[in-house]
Amino acid sequence: MAREIDEAWIDEAIERYRRIDVLRAEFEKAVTGHVVSVHSPDDTVEVLVTAAGDITDVRIRGSLQNRSAGDLAREVQAVVADAAEAARWARDKLHAEIFGTFRSLEER
Repeated sequence: MAREIDEAWIDEAIERYRRIDVLRAEFEKAVTGHVVSVHSPDDTVEVLVTAAGDITDVRIRGSLQNRSAGDLAREVQAVVADAAEAARWARDKLHAEIFGTFRSLEER
C-alpha cells in the first residue's frame, strides 16, 4: 500500500523550520546584547553580565583601605554567583519573549 504524502504539512514544516532559524538568530543576538547589572551584598562590587553569561565589566566602589583581601574576595564571589543567576533569568525571560507564541506542529 502506497503512503500518502501530505505536501501541505511538509511545506508548513519547512516554513516553521525557517521561522525557528530566524527566531534562534534573534535570540542569540538578544542574549549577547542584553546586559544586567548585579551588586554585591554590601554594594561595593558591581558586575555587568550579558544574558549569555559573559561578564563585561567589574566595578569596585568606595575605598578599600579598611577591607581585607578576604572580605573583598567574598563580595566578588557573591556578586559573580548572583550574576550567573541574573544571566540565566534574563536568558529565560528573553527566550519566553521571543519563542513564547511559537507553537509546535503537534499543537495545530
